[in-house]
Amino acid sequence: MTTRRFTRALVTGASSGIGDAFARLLAARGVATVLVARSADQLADLAAGLRTEHAGDPGGDVEVLPADLTDPAGLQKVCDRLTDEDLPIDLLVNNAGAGQVGAFAELDVQDAETAVRLNVLAPLRLTHAALPALAERGGAVLNVASVAAFQPVPMMATYAASKAFLSSWSEALYEELRDAGVTVTALAPGFTRSGFVDAADAEDIATRIPGFVWDSPEEVARAGLDGVARGRALVVPSWLYRVGVAASSVTPTLVTRRLVGGVTRRLR
Repeated sequence: MTTRRFTRALVTGASSGIGDAFARLLAARGVATVLVARSADQLADLAAGLRTEHAGDPGGDVEVLPADLTDPAGLQKVCDRLTDEDLPIDLLVNNAGAGQVGAFAELDVQDAETAVRLNVLAPLRLTHAALPALAERGGAVLNVASVAAFQPVPMMATYAASKAFLSSWSEALYEELRDAGVTVTALAPGFTRSGFVDAADAEDIATRIPGFVWDSPEEVARAGLDGVARGRALVVPSWLYRVGVAASSVTPTLVTRRLVGGVTRRLR
């Protein structure tokens, strides 16, 4: 299969975790980047390091774009960048995401709404804005979903449902855009040492999860970039999670719901 190469990528959630790994791997592969996150300071530090490390080659061409994608003005700012014809984007990496752990009735509903805005509405708007340029250049979209997308996950109900939307939507767009020369890839990692656990206030849970089920941000990002370069619709980075996804596809939802619910309740 032909491996595609990209010239300039826009990465959301680039200041840490998987997004940071995407930025570093893209720079190492000679791809210019536009890095998006809320933290201007973290983005500036990352960009400075990449410019120094890759001085004189395309990977050192790094643009910083601080924006809060849950804020309409911030989201519009990134959409506007995606339509800039002077420095066109041919790879959009929708990596920014958020989630909560706990019983839905006990959680802050505004935090749940923020997660939906970040996990669902932001990729939808950004992808729509990017598509004309991507179609012109034969570009691609990489959406970071989760293995949580493939079954209901009690105690992470909103997060899993938002990732289910992202995965299903990505695969549908993959077919819609086939004739336009644009690919849309859903990346579905499992437990990743990316900072998500800290942000979701789930550090105690993380300590009870066996080490062998965790992937590194670099492993996940590399699998995603390799998959999108090969034009794949779905990438599950780890063989362990590939087995789990395959099993969940043939197991009745009642069974997976009860099984996952039992596990997450015990971890709580």
